[in-house]
Amino acid sequence: MPDASPRGTYLQVAEAIRQRIADDPKLVDLPPVRELMEEHGASRGLITRALKALQNDGVVTSSQGAGWRVVRDQDETRSLEERIGAVITEDSLAIGSTFPSEAELCARFGRSRTAVRSALSKLEGAGLLERAPGKPRVVRAVPKEVPQ
Repeated sequence: MPDASPRGTYLQVAEAIRQRIADDPKLVDLPPVRELMEEHGASRGLITRALKALQNDGVVTSSQGAGWRVVRDQDETRSLEERIGAVITEDSLAIGSTFPSEAELCARFGRSRTAVRSALSKLEGAGLLERAPGKPRVVRAVPKEVPQ
């Protein structure tokens, strides 16, 4: 973007990314920030600012371990922790039921094992799940309300 003015350049980059998303309905994961920097000839800060603008508009979301993802479903705007916690009610799990494994959750939500482990750790800390060494996680409490 050599002809672009410094003021508002991030908006031009955001619009280019928005158009890319509109042109490819199957696009799920945006390229890494490094690739976007090279593609648009822009700094990391400018690309991040453009992505944050798109995030504020509900077009993309940032996910630990997954980078920037396109929001095609409103459910994707919830955090991974909220979505994994909702598995308890969605799958009608009772207290003492075995919770899905990390591998199953990675496949179900399309996220890395690191991101899933982090979310599970938060749910364990909140008292919803319990894990004994060498055993699968079990449901310790059923949430009263599924976060929306």
